[in-house]
Amino acid sequence: MRFEREIIEGKFDIIDRNLRFLEEFKTFAPDQFLKSYKDIQAAKYSLLEIMEACVDIANYIISAKGFRRAEEYSEMFRVLGEEGVIGKELASKLEDMARFRNLLVHRYGEIDDRRVLEIIKYNLGDVGEFEKEIEKFTQGE
Repeated sequence: MRFEREIIEGKFDIIDRNLRFLEEFKTFAPDQFLKSYKDIQAAKYSLLEIMEACVDIANYIISAKGFRRAEEYSEMFRVLGEEGVIGKELASKLEDMARFRNLLVHRYGEIDDRRVLEIIKYNLGDVGEFEKEIEKFTQGE
C-alpha cells in the first residue's frame, strides 16, 4: 500500500480544530463547566472527534506498514509504540485516552463530567505530542 500523507494531514486538521475549540475550557473552574450542559456536551464531542482521528491515523499507519493487527482501539497505540512510530510512554497514555473514548461511546451515562474537564486541562498535550511523533515518522516515508 502506498503511504498517503494527505490522509494523515486531513486527520490532523480535525484534531487541531478540536484542540483549538477546547482551549477555552482550560480556563473554566469545575463549577463553571458543570453548570453548562451545552459546554459539557460540546467538550465531550470534541474529545471524541480527537480520539477518533487519532485512532484513524493509527489504523492507517498499521495497515499501510503491515504491522500486526490490533484487536481494540487502545491496542493500536501499543502497536505503534512497539514498532517505534511513537514512544512507548506516549503509547500508554493514548491507550488510556482510547479507553476513555470507549466510555464516551458505550457507557456515556457513567462519565464523570469533572473528569472531562481534567482531561481537557491536563492531557491534551499528549495529543499534540502524538501529532509531532507521527509527523516525524511520516517525514521518513
